[in-house]
Amino acid sequence: MPPMSLVGQVTKVGFMHKTATVTVSRFIFHPKTGKRLERSRKYLTHDEENSASFLSASPSRLLPRLSLITLPGPSTGLRMRDTVLIRNCPPISARKRFTLEKVIKSPEREREALHERQHLEAQQQQQQQQQQAAEAA
Repeated sequence: MPPMSLVGQVTKVGFMHKTATVTVSRFIFHPKTGKRLERSRKYLTHDEENSASFLSASPSRLLPRLSLITLPGPSTGLRMRDTVLIRNCPPISARKRFTLEKVIKSPEREREALHERQHLEAQQQQQQQQQQAAEAA
């Protein structure tokens, strides 16, 4: 069987070691009414680098493991609502049949980058205003 690749959204991450849950949606047309219906299926995917952010876990679950893991930085790791490409592989466990190929889009990371750019622009404007005030005085 040739490798099958699917594009889906990460719906659960950081609760299982080296595993993320990805929901893949598809649209079908109802045979009688012709209306478009959304069908979705959840797949457990293997994340070899364990790039799942443990910050998405609840603090009570995180406390016992703090000494065992190193937390990734704010700009690294797999996050909820990331759009990812998954590819089928030989069975890894009872329910894992897919591996995480790559992250296509990450809204959280994009939002953080935008906030950082806005913060830097505000700092630059503030410095320019201070320089202009110093020259005028």
